[in-house]
Amino acid sequence: MPHRPHAPRLARRPLVAALLPLLTLLPLLALTGCGGSGGGGGGGGDAGSRRTAGAAADRVEPLRAEPTPQLPATVRSADGHRVTVRSADRIVPLTGSLSEIVFTLGLGRNVVARDITATFAQAAKLPVVTRAHDVSAESVLSLKPSVVLAETTTGPAEAIDQIRDAGIPLVVLDPPKRLSDVGARIDAVAAALGVRVAGAELRERTDRRIEAVREDIPAAAHRPRVAFLYLRGTASVYLLGGRDSGASSLLEAAGAVDAGKESGLTKDFTPITSEALAKAAPDAILVMTKGLESVGGVDGLLKVPGVAETPAGMDRRVVAVDDGVLLSYGPRTDRVLASLVRQLHGSGR
Repeated sequence: MPHRPHAPRLARRPLVAALLPLLTLLPLLALTGCGGSGGGGGGGGDAGSRRTAGAAADRVEPLRAEPTPQLPATVRSADGHRVTVRSADRIVPLTGSLSEIVFTLGLGRNVVARDITATFAQAAKLPVVTRAHDVSAESVLSLKPSVVLAETTTGPAEAIDQIRDAGIPLVVLDPPKRLSDVGARIDAVAAALGVRVAGAELRERTDRRIEAVREDIPAAAHRPRVAFLYLRGTASVYLLGGRDSGASSLLEAAGAVDAGKESGLTKDFTPITSEALAKAAPDAILVMTKGLESVGGVDGLLKVPGVAETPAGMDRRVVAVDDGVLLSYGPRTDRVLASLVRQLHGSGR
């Protein structure tokens, strides 16, 4: 469920691919931090300062030079189609993660619409072409796009077919699942838009920044066990991440152990039970900011059955990262990784 930034649609999509909105996302790195006595958890400093810092951070950083697309370009879409893109003048990315890459490549001025999960500052004023978690084909087509970017989890299928049947070049990508997907994903978007040189530059910059964070991770004899929980209290959704949740790669890169995976959970997510949490025995709990907010902060999280009895619950050790970037695996992944390192180890960039 988590890689396509959408809320769970258990009957229609893999849990790993559908995880992030119902949301108006909080700013990047508006973090809850570890411990604290209030309902929101809380590290140091006043709440107003933290919100200001988070809002400033919720921006992408485009490459310095705006690239000129070299088109036409023919690419293989993840759904098996060969797609020829002849113009990048009017781009519609149908996930927040894809929007982030397009803007960071320097093509933000060519983007004419956004998915509800693209909430970084440069995209915020664009028209939204999704209804709840679904794409509105009519809204997309009304904007006369020259190319549409989607993921295999983008839906409904009827809307995707309608866009393609209208003759719009539609390039579908696989959703990212791990840290190693970042570079290939940047390359794929750059190739589709005819800016391969800019793609290589962005990939190199992103790889360099991620590696710089990894080099700063302190050596430790004990790697904390971290359980990734997907929470939507308003919908009574409480899930524990397993091997395929999408968080394992980040946790391991941050010098931690994915407690759900380590306890033998082979699926993406499983309903939270006291028994499953006891077996996972996490030292810390990783959540999305909106999810934590939906259960009433750390105090509310401790009321979820089994949480208070874990080592993490007893220590009130909760790590929170913004919904829109935690599993996006894109140009801002270095910031996500740095945030995890800071919150888990109390150090890093």
